[in-house]
Amino acid sequence: MSDFKTKRMTAAEVLIMLLIIGALASISMPRMSHSATLDREAVCKSNIELLNSAVELYSSEKGCYPESMADLLNNKEFFPAGAPKCPLGGTYILKSDHSVVCSHP
Repeated sequence: MSDFKTKRMTAAEVLIMLLIIGALASISMPRMSHSATLDREAVCKSNIELLNSAVELYSSEKGCYPESMADLLNNKEFFPAGAPKCPLGGTYILKSDHSVVCSHP
């Protein structure tokens, strides 16, 4: 026989532990969700900067600005791996002043 007793958790201890875990989860989940949204916004801003640089490069190489985003995005010289996509579901738009904006809400 063993000299020490086996310890078991009571139902009350399990309930308290589950309540603490639930409280911590309810605090952390909204923060993690908000962080993910901020990350997606940062990626979109980075893509806009990349596209604005590509517009200027297109202008310097071709002697004119692209007529539309399709002219720029479909050009394999600028985006050999494919055009960047907005992680928030928007589309990139070339404005009349030759700057790029995103349509996400």
